Amino acid sequence: MHPDEFVTYFKTCRASAILRTDDAEAAGPAMDAAVRGGFRIGEFTLTIPNALDLIREFSKRDDLVVGAGTVLTVDDAERAVEAGAKYLVSPVVDEAMIEAAGRLGVAAMPGTHTPTEMLRAYRAGARLQKLFPAAGIGAKYIKACLGPMPFLNIVPTHGVHASNAASHLKAGAHAIGFVAPLFDPELMRSQNFAGIEERA
Repeated sequence: MHPDEFVTYFKTCRASAILRTDDAEAAGPAMDAAVRGGFRIGEFTLTIPNALDLIREFSKRDDLVVGAGTVLTVDDAERAVEAGAKYLVSPVVDEAMIEAAGRLGVAAMPGTHTPTEMLRAYRAGARLQKLFPAAGIGAKYIKACLGPMPFLNIVPTHGVHASNAASHLKAGAHAIGFVAPLFDPELMRSQNFAGIEERA
């Protein structure tokens, strides 16, 4: 999938499922539950012990576009794309990672928190700017950032949940990312995948 296609598709889907867990056994079934619940974009963070294997497995599916999260180095980027990741997410702005994503033909979504970081990421070639962490900032912050920079595609994560998702989108967020509100730690511990599907 071309990076521009992904940016458009992400806006159509409006949300991604972001899985961060140290439970390698539960990771696959948990993402599968999110897909059954309706998610069509899913991210495995590279902090998951078997993240690359999961990306490789889920990239074969026709009902999910798979990405890699917590991409911190060019090597991370290359290994993730080789495994099948169609987009790369980082908690920080790293021009080398953004450049690597472009060279590898996938979309980059670096983590930003200030307008300066958002513009820096955009100018480096990142069509998507992850707002991280979004907790405590809210929709008004997104709207304020988009006022002078309407060309940004801001994607808030870590702080987005069912009760504020609509307000973020209404404020102009390109899409949103769900982490713990979807993959609730207690549901993960108890391997309650039906509960995750219901939340999705």
